[in-house]
Amino acid sequence: MKDYKILIADDDETLCYLLKEELVNEGYNVDVVYDGKDAIENLKKKQYDVLLLDLEMREVHGEKVLNYVNDNHPSTQVIVLTAKSDIRTAIDCIKQGAYDFITKPYEFGQLCVTIERAIEHKNLILRNKILSSKVQAFQTNIIGESDSIKEVIRLAERAAKSDSNILLEGETGTGKELFAEFIHKNSNRADKPFVAINCASLPDQLIESELFGYEKGAFTDAKTSKQGLVEIANGGTLFLDEIGELSLTLQPKLLRFLENGEFRRIGGITNLSSSVRVIGATNKNLMEEAEKKNFRRDLLFRLNVITLKIPPLRERQNDVLLLAEYFLQKKSPIRATKKLSEEAKKELMRYNFPGNVRELEHMIERAIIFSDGDIIYPRDLNIPKDDFDFTNFVKDDGTIMTLEEVEKIHIKKALDAFKWNRENTARALGISQKTLYSKIIKYKLK
Repeated sequence: MKDYKILIADDDETLCYLLKEELVNEGYNVDVVYDGKDAIENLKKKQYDVLLLDLEMREVHGEKVLNYVNDNHPSTQVIVLTAKSDIRTAIDCIKQGAYDFITKPYEFGQLCVTIERAIEHKNLILRNKILSSKVQAFQTNIIGESDSIKEVIRLAERAAKSDSNILLEGETGTGKELFAEFIHKNSNRADKPFVAINCASLPDQLIESELFGYEKGAFTDAKTSKQGLVEIANGGTLFLDEIGELSLTLQPKLLRFLENGEFRRIGGITNLSSSVRVIGATNKNLMEEAEKKNFRRDLLFRLNVITLKIPPLRERQNDVLLLAEYFLQKKSPIRATKKLSEEAKKELMRYNFPGNVRELEHMIERAIIFSDGDIIYPRDLNIPKDDFDFTNFVKDDGTIMTLEEVEKIHIKKALDAFKWNRENTARALGISQKTLYSKIIKYKLK
């Protein structure tokens, strides 16, 4: 099954019938219309790989259909079907964007070769589009053509030219670290270090020593002095991921560093200095956290001189298939790139991706591994079902489970699903590893 869609637009009903039969036998999905008006209506409803277009049709001429395709579906390849007397018009159509033309009567074998070449051309355009998106992102993996992601890229480019601290807001898996790297590579600090630390992955004592370093003898195992990340990143960029998880004990020390660039190593008595640009990232609303006294307001104001909000994938629907194709190219073995079936594409477009781009990446990687053959079908994607069985949360005595009881069950199932890998489980649940660890202790999970 080739799994490509073809639309035939020709007012010769007998020819259309025979041609459709032949193409279906070749494994193509084929629709037929007999007028240019109906062709445009079909193109509004479906995405086609190839349009076989007769020029002389009732009501709407083939050239108008071609113009509509060029304006609205530029990746659809148009093959013009024309009589020998209209070759000049067919050549003009190629100048206007048609892929090729075939004169009637034509050999079916010749037509199939032209269709296959047109599909290859379309796939090449898609690959080039992915590569151009990568180049636009200066070799980061920010892939996207939607207006929302383009706007954030534009703002990030402008923000990069300043030395101001930046706060990146967005849900888990939206690509905040990629934007931090993008900002660094487009800044005046690009030739200096880019240093990242996840504030949720380490306990307070380790985060402090990682950030500010320590002197020899500061604690039992401190047999030598150690530079902190703020020193290592001097002149460059320090990226603080999940900064909303930073404890109230460490927040004043970070605030002091942001105010004057000075810090002390653990166990030290001398003030040191470092010039870094700090980029923080969070999936929390830090203003709400400040209202709850979980985050210092003065630290927030130091961090969010510039705030960029990274849109979730559900607000970038036009990028879903582009990203999926990128991950297929990236994750597939060399010279064995798999393809998404039309049904799989539809399922991806329907899904809202609570785990955002990271979830899509993992979904495609899993599908590549477990799919049979070169085509990925919906079953291979293993997209979670959205049907909710309320009876699962009713106890034997008829009472409803509390939220804590439901949470305990859900976390336990997630841990088991990821074989107790806390990093992957926390990512899937949309919480920090620190929060996950506290839940494991609270619910005494084993």
